[in-house]
Amino acid sequence: MLKTISPIDESIYVEREYATSSQIEATLSNASIAVEEWKDTDLQLRKQLITKFVNAFLSNHKEIEEQLCRQMGRPISQCPGEMRGFEERANYMIENADRALEIVESKKDLEFDNYIKKEALGVIFVIAPWNYPYNTSVNSIVPSLLSGNAVILKHSSQTPLCAEQLFKASEKAGLPKNIFQFLHLDHLATTGIIKDERVDHVLFTGSVSGGKNIKRAIGERFI
Repeated sequence: MLKTISPIDESIYVEREYATSSQIEATLSNASIAVEEWKDTDLQLRKQLITKFVNAFLSNHKEIEEQLCRQMGRPISQCPGEMRGFEERANYMIENADRALEIVESKKDLEFDNYIKKEALGVIFVIAPWNYPYNTSVNSIVPSLLSGNAVILKHSSQTPLCAEQLFKASEKAGLPKNIFQFLHLDHLATTGIIKDERVDHVLFTGSVSGGKNIKRAIGERFI
């Protein structure tokens, strides 16, 4: 059982059951299937849907700010700053998606037409920290979705409601089913997902010790 202790009064603020092995299996399988269509979706449509996702998230800012305060112990007066940071970062990445994903010609003449094409990696596993939980996770989630990947989010056990709020916004915005999912995980289950061949890339923000554990879990996989 995941339990989040509020730094405000040391009470249990959130309790959630960790994902079961069958739930993890379904999440990985569904993401692997869903990404096949999403990666071929026109970029302009992906941008429209992700803009709706961002707006849906921000429209619920009062509840999100209250939850941030309780989960982290951050003064409520400082919580709106995270919303502004989320909005600024997300909009910048949406506005610059065309430039970031465009084909780069390296040589073009009568003999050669050499270029670099940006393609989706597949299923992205995002591991996000408790400090600045939205400003860090948005840096991974939005560009991953824009570039045609499916995302599975694992947030810190101190800020599990952040994952739930982002998922709620994705549903409200009408993102394709299973393109964005989240799981509440313990360390052992997290390691298992990293090792799973259906995960094509891992994006981690956290401690040095956490990074070393992830490196060990990845082993010789080039993800």
